[in-house]
Amino acid sequence: MAEVTEPYNTAKRDFLVKIQESSQKKWEEAKLFEVDAPSETVEKFFGNFPYPYMNGLLHLGHAFSLSKLEFASAYHRLSGKRVLFPQAFHLTGMPIKAPTERDDPSKFTGKKSKAAAKTGPGNTQWEIMRMSGIPEEDIPKFADAKHWLQYFPPLAVRDIKAMGCGVDWRRSFVTTDLNKYYDSFIQWQFWTLYSKGKIVKDKRYSVYSPKDGQPCADHDRATGEGVGPQEYTLVKMKVLELRGILAALEGAFNAVGQGDVFLMAATLRPETMYGQTNAWVRPSDPKNPDSEVGKYAAFRAKNGEIFVLTARAARNMCFQDLTPENGVAEKLLDLAGEDLLGLPLRSPRATHERIYVLPLLTIKMDKGTGVVTSVPSDSPDDYAALQDLVKKPKLRELYSITDEMVLPYQVIPIIDIPGLGDLAAVKLCTDLKVQSQNDTEKLAKAKAECYRRGFDSGVMLVGTYAGKPVKEAKDLEKADLIRAGDAVPYAEPENPVRSRSDDDCVVALTDQWYIIYGEEEWRAAAQSCLEQMHWYDASGPSGDSITKGQFEHTLGWLNQWACSRSFGLGTLLPWDPEYLIESLSDSTIYMAYYTVAHLLHEGDMYAVRSGPVDVRDLTNEVWNYIFLGGELPRDTPIPRDLLARARREFEFSNHLTFALYTHVALWGPDKWPRSFRCNGHLQLNNAKMSKSTGNFKTMEQAILEYGADAMRIGLANAGDTMDDANFEHDTANQAILKLYRQVEWAEEVLAATQGMRDGPPATFWDRVFENEINAAVHRTKAAYDDMNFRDVVLAGWYALSNARDAYLVACAVEGLNRELILRFVEVAALLVAPIAPHTSEYIWGDVLKREGLILTAGWPAAPQPDFVLQEAYRYVEKMKKPIKDGFEKAAGGSAGKKGQPAVPASPVAHAHIHVVDRFGGWKARALQVLAGLYDASLPDCFPAKPNETVLSAVAGEPELTALPPKQLRPTVFPFVAYKTKQAKEGGKEVLSVKLPFDEAQVLEASTGYILRALQELKGLQSITIHKLAFDELATAGDERVRAALPGEPVIVFTA
Repeated sequence: MAEVTEPYNTAKRDFLVKIQESSQKKWEEAKLFEVDAPSETVEKFFGNFPYPYMNGLLHLGHAFSLSKLEFASAYHRLSGKRVLFPQAFHLTGMPIKAPTERDDPSKFTGKKSKAAAKTGPGNTQWEIMRMSGIPEEDIPKFADAKHWLQYFPPLAVRDIKAMGCGVDWRRSFVTTDLNKYYDSFIQWQFWTLYSKGKIVKDKRYSVYSPKDGQPCADHDRATGEGVGPQEYTLVKMKVLELRGILAALEGAFNAVGQGDVFLMAATLRPETMYGQTNAWVRPSDPKNPDSEVGKYAAFRAKNGEIFVLTARAARNMCFQDLTPENGVAEKLLDLAGEDLLGLPLRSPRATHERIYVLPLLTIKMDKGTGVVTSVPSDSPDDYAALQDLVKKPKLRELYSITDEMVLPYQVIPIIDIPGLGDLAAVKLCTDLKVQSQNDTEKLAKAKAECYRRGFDSGVMLVGTYAGKPVKEAKDLEKADLIRAGDAVPYAEPENPVRSRSDDDCVVALTDQWYIIYGEEEWRAAAQSCLEQMHWYDASGPSGDSITKGQFEHTLGWLNQWACSRSFGLGTLLPWDPEYLIESLSDSTIYMAYYTVAHLLHEGDMYAVRSGPVDVRDLTNEVWNYIFLGGELPRDTPIPRDLLARARREFEFSNHLTFALYTHVALWGPDKWPRSFRCNGHLQLNNAKMSKSTGNFKTMEQAILEYGADAMRIGLANAGDTMDDANFEHDTANQAILKLYRQVEWAEEVLAATQGMRDGPPATFWDRVFENEINAAVHRTKAAYDDMNFRDVVLAGWYALSNARDAYLVACAVEGLNRELILRFVEVAALLVAPIAPHTSEYIWGDVLKREGLILTAGWPAAPQPDFVLQEAYRYVEKMKKPIKDGFEKAAGGSAGKKGQPAVPASPVAHAHIHVVDRFGGWKARALQVLAGLYDASLPDCFPAKPNETVLSAVAGEPELTALPPKQLRPTVFPFVAYKTKQAKEGGKEVLSVKLPFDEAQVLEASTGYILRALQELKGLQSITIHKLAFDELATAGDERVRAALPGEPVIVFTA
């Protein structure tokens, strides 16, 4: 179905795909992923991947997020836990209905979808579907909304199965009343919340789509997800004289009765109205007459009044009970900003009886009403603009502003701010040397400082609330202004929001049902849930977690949430079936439904076939028994053993913020979520995924191109943090080759075990290899536990493979140890089984001939690795580079320095490595100090700033006294940092003046390995080790040797 980019030669991939198909068949036949709750107590793991919205095929981004749960589930299953991994699909809401209702089937090729809107020009709904791999003959069928519901969920199941995910498909379902059982569950959930007082009906501000005629929730938005209403106070600034074009409004009074004309100034600071000196509007732009800049209009308001503001603001206002007819903004007169300049106004709370409209070129026409009231005492922008008009007569003349409109109006002190005084804006502009209203960066800084300090510590000097803190007076003044009829409340989206039906959204006062998120007691319970959770981007529940911080921020602002809608797909609100439940609100505790879904509709996600329970028998009392531990209903026809089993299944076992709230509302702490794992978006080859550029892959396309295991390795390697991750084609392609080679090598080496050494590990390199296997087991387990899957690949695949390769080279002469090779093949397969399960299953059963399935074989046992042996191995690996570099430098010759003859190449055959037995001088003293500071009970094993303590102790050592003071820290700190890091892993022993291993002995045991590993160095015949005592260094015949340090030997090359 999907278009796939074929590699040059697909034989290796095709071999892996055959393994993939064979492994999946084994798992399905064994019903490996079908898990029921046991009667006894066992360790368990239940993970949930948010069910995807079914308005298209699953893509690589879905696969990336899904892989996190898949890898974790497979790891816990391998470790012996009872794992529940179900998967359902979301159909609720508008996104499916929107494209079908918006697009005339006959014009299905011409309209742009949400995906098209995100990917740029030229992509119609038809093209997006075709690029996703949907056959052209199927595309016209999507004009029927029901086709979306039936088409995509089965394909999602197909792709998740092809990926090899361990899903219990018996528990799958779709949302909405299409599945009557889930529909019943959601109705029970809402009845329960309603009975607990968590849902109320009220008239409140909501982001709203006029086109759809209902609130536009996050799931219904093409852009603007997470955006809420921004509330303003509109101050009614009465026009005292209707001059010029405004005289036409005189006739409007006669039509509706006596009324007044008001410029409606939007403000977030109603308490500052006492300091008004003028109003601002923006003149139109003569260079761009078609823009909205400087365009205003007069609109009819309630009570015969006329409001002057932008058309955009009027469109919001008419849905907020501020116009005679809801949803209708009757325009009386188009106006330009210059039509309003110089108008005399009377503004509430203003000290002056008359103020004037003046020009301000920085007004944002897409925020507020386009009319701004000026308070230069506490607004740096107002002060700077007013001073421009005061100081620049030509600027006044340009806009026909007379002196009397500007010069008499002095700045009025209204608020005292500690440290800034009673004219905060004046002081900040002076201190920052603001020259004009065009000093935007300085003004932005001044504004932020003025507003923050004014709200936090400002005290009112004037008005009814003189002496009160600004933070208290703000809402009181707003209420007084509205009560007196001098202002009206107003709201608009805090940022642009566009619905999936292609409508620019407004804010409306809507009469609907709300979930009262943010209620004090309920929020405290949600915070308690947050505190006991584990966050995978931190060290533990109380760690410094970005994810946790984002949840806390959301808990801080999340308030009443509109949970009802007028139409769409979903579940009817049970006590008010005029409304549907919106798409986020029915998606908060569905993980509880997973626990019983298989008992109700037995693997039929649409629940078309009749199950063992009649959906009409699923009363609230039955759901209460299953999920809340209520009494068993006596009159229920449902068999008691089935109900008892359903209850046992459940007991065994912002959207995310909504999930927190709903869990704590319905259940006690033992049923709360234990952890959330969040990640960033997925890029493809270091670029944003986009159909318009061709940089896009569906899950199906990726599996066909790479095979499941190579794709999974690419996903694991893509990243684990909250930053955007990156799936690389080269990584997945290389994984194909590496997986194939892993299988090929395992088959070859196991066929050759008869010629290997018997017995336990005996040589230095046997012990190193065994130790690296043990280290890989522990490092990989730690990475799985923290859900850091890139580290899993690094430790359990790359690093372990590197250790294997080093062992093969080291033992090329004396031969391999059979026991170690068998252990390596087994452990290597087990460590990556959760990431590359198909290949691991093949190695386990077909190569190693083990019984059973690898996915339940158990995590490999391994003793704690020997740190000293690890350090010795790292040391040998590190030594290869200086030997290689030194040999090439000694043998290669050079062109000679300027003016000097060339240096010919030298015949070099032997390397002499000079090692010293211990540290001396200031480093010995530093190690002595660190050993005294070491405390294993401390989190970092050392008290704070051990480097400073060491520096104080060694500064007087002879080698350091000759150094300039600025060089002390760069000299001492790196050594201290290296040794403290070593001590955290290896303990106090590494702080000895001697290395924890015998350097000379390790090198002696590794000369053959190094020579073979560096066989490209033609001519290097031998490596000889020379061991010196520290006291011998000063008298060494070769001055070069005197620079030797433990772990940093001197290498001398000879012919």
